[in-house]
Amino acid sequence: MRELRNIKGLHPRDLTGRQRLLLVFAGGVVTIVLVFTYVYYLGVHRLEGRDYSIFRAFQTVIETFTTTGYGADSPWETPAMNLLMVTIQVTGIAVGLVTLRVLVIPLYERTPINLDNRLTGKDDHVVVAEYGRDSEVLLDELEELGVDYVLVDTDLEEAKRLSDEGYQAIDGDPETRADLDRASIDRASLLITDTGDRTASVVLTALEANEDLRVISFTESTRRTEALAEIGVDRIVATHALIGRRLAEKATTPALLEPTGDESIAIREILVRHDSPLEGVALGDSPVAAHPDLTVVAGWFDGELRLSPAIDERLSANTVLVVAGPERAIDAVASELSSVSRSLPGAPDRIVVAGFGEGGTAAVDTLPDEASVTTVDADPSTEPDVVGDTTEPGVLRSAGIAEADALVVTVDDDATALMTVAMARSLTDDLEILARVTDAEKTSPAFRAGADYVLSAQRVSARLVASEAHGERVMDMASQIRLVRANGEPFAGKTVGQVRRETERGWTVVGASRDGAVHTNEETEIVAGDDVFVAGSDETIREFQREYDPSN
Repeated sequence: MRELRNIKGLHPRDLTGRQRLLLVFAGGVVTIVLVFTYVYYLGVHRLEGRDYSIFRAFQTVIETFTTTGYGADSPWETPAMNLLMVTIQVTGIAVGLVTLRVLVIPLYERTPINLDNRLTGKDDHVVVAEYGRDSEVLLDELEELGVDYVLVDTDLEEAKRLSDEGYQAIDGDPETRADLDRASIDRASLLITDTGDRTASVVLTALEANEDLRVISFTESTRRTEALAEIGVDRIVATHALIGRRLAEKATTPALLEPTGDESIAIREILVRHDSPLEGVALGDSPVAAHPDLTVVAGWFDGELRLSPAIDERLSANTVLVVAGPERAIDAVASELSSVSRSLPGAPDRIVVAGFGEGGTAAVDTLPDEASVTTVDADPSTEPDVVGDTTEPGVLRSAGIAEADALVVTVDDDATALMTVAMARSLTDDLEILARVTDAEKTSPAFRAGADYVLSAQRVSARLVASEAHGERVMDMASQIRLVRANGEPFAGKTVGQVRRETERGWTVVGASRDGAVHTNEETEIVAGDDVFVAGSDETIREFQREYDPSN
């Protein structure tokens, strides 16, 4: 009705389209009611022979329109009057529907929505203060792990859209104590901030309300790390640098196989691509884990290297399993799955890094000193080895792409990253390509372009914070995977399978050596005099040797 009042005194040309529609609608309803009143008045007098006033006829029409009843007028004797009443009834329904669409629904849509009313009770939850890396990716990760949360977004429309889709989201300014209180910040256990220059303000406001709060903050540059730590941030995530380090670690995490004479045990990687039969399968149900002669030493999950991963871990596209066992067995499984990565006798010697910004710099800093690294970037101010467009074949050739063992792509734009991958793959097949993309949806296109390993900044960031919120250990592993030979005496009387299942310490027994042959079947019983082959990281192998093989 406020809109109708606003119409009063306006010239027709000053009316908005909606105001003109309201005038037409109101005039139409009045006209229909008056016409039906007059026709009904005539019908009652001439056809029914009743003595009615025009006002009684008006009342009957209104009662019919509003379906409140007909009083003493019903029933009617003549067909014409019954037909008239049916017409009035149908018209009343039509007018009601139009009224709903023109007046009621728009007024309802304009009523402010209190998203707080959609929140469930919160305690020991996560408060996400803005998230600029695709909120749904993070919130899906939290929900998958069963982590309770509230997202506070300054964009009302974005908050409403997420709330309408079932997410726990409210609109508000995370710099304001009142809005953080709406998210029950005083009962939260973790704060995740992705607010750029406002991070310090948000964190300090939140810690004032809850001094026991753990805080994870995203930043575009590692230069802000010390300042954020100073104000109370527990973990600072510089996404580009994080991905750059992960790609470098993945490219240079070799498996060292100590000499074993004529015995042939290998460690190789099996990559789960987006079209692999392993995708979505639990590790324990995969043909790799089920093979009696093979041992899953480790796995790369969302850019994290996990030693001795759990058998219920689901394999997703881009998971890389590090498998140990006889070469013939690995080759057989790899041939069946048609998704084997390069073998891992050692780190690649020659690496090209495409993109020398924050991510590329972190990758170069992570690469071992003995590696030959060539950097490429279109921006000369970054001082790369080769200045030029990474999508140009001549630039990649100048960087030595034909002789390189690996290409690490850390350019900032996804389109440029995909083109760089495709161009590099067209120049050489004998190259491992590891790429970073921002959008999680670009992971599959990067594979199709020719990448061997792809990390999405959105997915890795979401997985990292979701894991921390869930209490999982997030590993930053750059150490080598090693395979060593040790005295099997401590395990005598047990089968290889029993030892594998009993030792969940980051190292695992691959097999037993006896009479010049290596027995990797999990049913093999270890006897006195056998040697065992043990795989793990540098750190876990040292722990194994201190406990079981102190002579080394």
